[in-house]
Amino acid sequence: MTDLLVKLFVKNSEDIKNPKVRTDYGILSGVVGIVVNVIICLVKFVIGYLTGSIAITADAINNLSDAGSSAVTLFGFKISNKPADKEHPFGHGRVEYITSLIVSFIVLFMSFELAVSSVEKIMNPQAVKYSTVSAIILAVSILGKLWLALFNRKLGKKIDSSAMTAVVKDSIGDIAATTATLIALVISRFIDTPIDGYLGVFVSLFVFWAGFSILREATGTLLGKPPTREFVDELQNEILAYEGVMGIHDLMLHDYGPGRLFGSVHVEVSGDVDINISHDLIDNIEKEIFEKMGVLLVIHMDPLEVNAEKVNNLRETVLSIVNQVNSEYSIHDFRMVESPSHTNLIFDLVIPYGHKQSRQEIADIVADEVKKYNPMYCCVITVEHSFV
Repeated sequence: MTDLLVKLFVKNSEDIKNPKVRTDYGILSGVVGIVVNVIICLVKFVIGYLTGSIAITADAINNLSDAGSSAVTLFGFKISNKPADKEHPFGHGRVEYITSLIVSFIVLFMSFELAVSSVEKIMNPQAVKYSTVSAIILAVSILGKLWLALFNRKLGKKIDSSAMTAVVKDSIGDIAATTATLIALVISRFIDTPIDGYLGVFVSLFVFWAGFSILREATGTLLGKPPTREFVDELQNEILAYEGVMGIHDLMLHDYGPGRLFGSVHVEVSGDVDINISHDLIDNIEKEIFEKMGVLLVIHMDPLEVNAEKVNNLRETVLSIVNQVNSEYSIHDFRMVESPSHTNLIFDLVIPYGHKQSRQEIADIVADEVKKYNPMYCCVITVEHSFV
């Protein structure tokens, strides 16, 4: 069914890097979500009224919120596809992340409303009327929501959409809510004690967790969480594969929405090669990386003294000492300045996050280890963290 809908409503569906195709996927997701959720919502309202179940009625409201989430997603995809303008030179792609944020607020609000109505039901219990028809319809609605979740999951993976991932989590929360409601309805056939209020509280907690998960993911992206390790490794390997590239460091990537990655990196080249040749190499890397991976890179060229045997040997020695201190440490921009009384070793030290020691303490540890190797060596270290 998913493939059929994509074939019918998304032209050139395999060209997912095309903003128009991506928007069509988002519109399809939104329209299907609205239609499915509105139908399920209306059915549950009728069932809730006939059976007197607050859990079913609350579940219907939750489906209405899901329809709202789908509408927000549809609107978000339309806005995110707007081209860059004077006020937004990097485009409007982050609207998709804001869409996820709005969806999280909707889900969190509905979890609160469900919790309040469930507590009221516990305080003022009413008997639930069992109906086989109601149970069957609830089971069918669970299957419908499961299909919708799988539908959005497939589309979300296809275009790598955080907004669709948020809708999937919302649907999973709704599946849990409806399942709990069905359990309460079935149990009411065998016992007189109303338990749908208690199940409603449980479901509200589940829905809250789904909303919180969406909120955490959306805020993390908007605040600038790094790309995946796999993507970074792929990008670094692509750059290092070029003949003439001796190393890279200080890679930074900024996410302005799916398919809108901007970045900068320092690329090390031989200082003995004509600068115009190296500059042409850098231009080619920037152009081809954008074509292959969709990353708009600005590359800073770092020339290395490849024939300075003493400097190169000492760089390798210092790197070995640094790795003995911590295998996760790395160095770059290594220089040596000699004088009659001592030799300054100037370099940047890259460390991972999470160390208890301060940057200065780490620099002092490394400097002491280097001085043990040769008392003439004085380290001038700039300690930094990786941005990816």
